Amino acid sequence: MSARTGWTRQQLLVAFNLYCQMPFGKMHSRNPEIIKHAELIGRTPSALAMKLTNIASLDPAITSTGRKGLEGASAADKAMWEEMQADWERFALGAQQATSIFGATTGFGAAIDDTPMPDDVADYTGSDKIVQTTTRVGQDFFRRSVLSAYNYRCCITGLSVPKLLVASHIMPWRVDAANRLNPRSGLCLSMLHDKAFDAGIIAIAEDMTVSVSRKHVTNADHFFNSALLAYDGKPIVSPEKFCPLAEFLAYHRQHVFET
Repeated sequence: MSARTGWTRQQLLVAFNLYCQMPFGKMHSRNPEIIKHAELIGRTPSALAMKLTNIASLDPAITSTGRKGLEGASAADKAMWEEMQADWERFALGAQQATSIFGATTGFGAAIDDTPMPDDVADYTGSDKIVQTTTRVGQDFFRRSVLSAYNYRCCITGLSVPKLLVASHIMPWRVDAANRLNPRSGLCLSMLHDKAFDAGIIAIAEDMTVSVSRKHVTNADHFFNSALLAYDGKPIVSPEKFCPLAEFLAYHRQHVFET
């Protein structure tokens, strides 16, 4: 296919899906995943890598740090960026379908994550297999998008063992249906810190530092002090993409965090 041929909607969906789920530092033409997906969609690795950097130029998390990507985003790129931001669930499902059409597998050749869904997520799946599959695809997209944004490291501790990392929802699943799959409502946390965040034992302050609830400090044991309290006041590691929205973190502090 000629490099000058316009990108189809299906090709753009695959490219945006890769952008969401690939760490920023790996968006280059030598990446085996880019080479594989470029072949599947009929583009050169250089063209696909360039498209990813064009997409990056639309991401405030990228541009706010001085990394501008390639400032050649097309009108179609900008329209899909807005479409993605407006309805994350629809985008995730559409991207999965487009990826399947080209014969690619979800998540860079890996199987859909089989980590058990939290109870509050499972409550919404019911017994319908289609609903369950849709929910699983969405959760897998959310997990990969959030973890890749933080380069597969817990933003509090720096832990980098994928099986011990969780894409933690900032806005509780039951509260905000529109943002259930929005990576900007996610934090990459270790399993322990994910549970502590959900329980309101820790929160992220306005200055992006960790806050530990005073309710649990008085009778804290050594493990609590070393695993949680030691990070009180420490800044979290900023993501490469999809910075958490301030209003989501504020909601968590006001309605979940135990002051």
